[in-house]
Amino acid sequence: MRRLALIAALLGLSALARAVDPTQLPDPALQARYVALTHELRCMQCQNEAIADSPVDLAADLRNQVREQLLAGRSDQQIRDWMAARYGEFILFRPRYSLRNAWLWGAPLVLLVVGALVCARILRARQALVAADPGPLEDDAGR
Repeated sequence: MRRLALIAALLGLSALARAVDPTQLPDPALQARYVALTHELRCMQCQNEAIADSPVDLAADLRNQVREQLLAGRSDQQIRDWMAARYGEFILFRPRYSLRNAWLWGAPLVLLVVGALVCARILRARQALVAADPGPLEDDAGR
């Protein structure tokens, strides 16, 4: 009875240990490019996972497309461009800079500058209030 339970537990663990993507390409350089590309592309169904890590069928289809394009001799940039043209910029974990998304790249800097200006204005206003009020504080007057 214990042996049967142990065998069942080991079979269950072996199913968990199975890799999501067992793809092996013939050339080590192609394999490295494949791994890099599949970690750069977002799964459209999971949305917070790379297609390399996602177990859903859509991610498997996208991995197969990447594999086929690599074997066809396309460059990494051509594959990224093809995926972005077909699925939109959202598929890229690192979106490209364009006029449509320029505000995403510039917003943190603008917010930082605005925050620094607000802090500087508040500090100047406090210094002016302290300098304009030469009298003692209420607590100090009673002592």
